Amino acid sequence: MMNIPDPNAAFPNEYKTSCFIKNVVTAPNITVGDYTYYDDAVDPTGFERNNVLFNYPEFGDHLVIGKFCQIASGTKFIMGPANHRISSATTYPFNVFGGAWTENTPPHMAQLPRKGDTIIGSDVWIGRESIIMPGVKIGDGAIIAAYSVVVKDVPAYTVYGGNPARFIKERFDAELKDLLLRYQWWNLEPEKLVEILPLLCDPDLEKLRHFLREQYRLTKRRTAERPPSISLRLPCPEHLNLLFVRVLVDAFRLHSELLTPVKRKRPLIFLVDTQRQARFARLRIL
Repeated sequence: MMNIPDPNAAFPNEYKTSCFIKNVVTAPNITVGDYTYYDDAVDPTGFERNNVLFNYPEFGDHLVIGKFCQIASGTKFIMGPANHRISSATTYPFNVFGGAWTENTPPHMAQLPRKGDTIIGSDVWIGRESIIMPGVKIGDGAIIAAYSVVVKDVPAYTVYGGNPARFIKERFDAELKDLLLRYQWWNLEPEKLVEILPLLCDPDLEKLRHFLREQYRLTKRRTAERPPSISLRLPCPEHLNLLFVRVLVDAFRLHSELLTPVKRKRPLIFLVDTQRQARFARLRIL
C-alpha cells in the first residue's frame, strides 16, 4: 500500500510549518481544496485568523482556493467588507463607531462596493507577503511573485508580479497550457497521481507534452465510442414499479439486473450499465 500524505491531516510532515489549511478553516464562506498548504514558521494553523482579513460571512462574498496550491508566509486575502463606500461625499465609516454616528448614517454593508468572490485555481503558487484583493480570480497553474498586490484577474499558467501585479510571462506555450488545463492532474486519484509524478516534476517538458497528447487522444477516442444516452419521456402512473421498468429495459436489449434507481422526488431516473464498462444509458420516467 502506498504511503500517500493524508489530505485530512493538518500537518503532512514532522516539521509542522506547512499546514493543509482545509483542515483548520471554519468560516462557512471559505472553501479550500485538498493538499493546499500555507507555510508559516510561526503559526500556520492561524491562516483564517491572520491571513483572511475583514471576513464577515454575512456580507455574502466567498474565498475559494483550489487543490495543491502553495501559499507562502504572510500572504493576505482581503475580503469585501474591507472596502469603504465610495458613492458618497465621504468614505469615512461613521456608523462603525456607535452612538449618534451609527444612528444617523445609512447601513454600512449595503453601501460597500461588491467585487464578488475571490477564486484561486489549483496548483497556484503565491509568493511571500503577497496581497490578493477582493474579487480577484487567479487561474490554474499561475505564479504570483513575492510582495505582489493582485488587483485584477490572473490567467492560468502565467506569472504576475509587482504593485499592482502585472503580467511578466507565460509559463508554457499555448499547446502545453491547453493540454494541462484539459488533463487537470490535480483531480486525479492519489494513486494515479503518484504514477505520473516523475513526468509532472521533470524539467524536460517534451516528455510531459507527449504523455498529455496521448491522454487527450485516448479521451477523444473513448468519447467517440461512447453510446448515446437513452431518454424516455413516458406518462406513467404513480404506482410504476421496477418490473415495468425491466420490461422497458429488455425492449432496449439492456441488462435488467444492472438497473440502478437514483433516488429523486420526480421524475424518477434510472441508470443502466449497457456493457458492464461504466457506459450508462439514462432512462427518464416522468
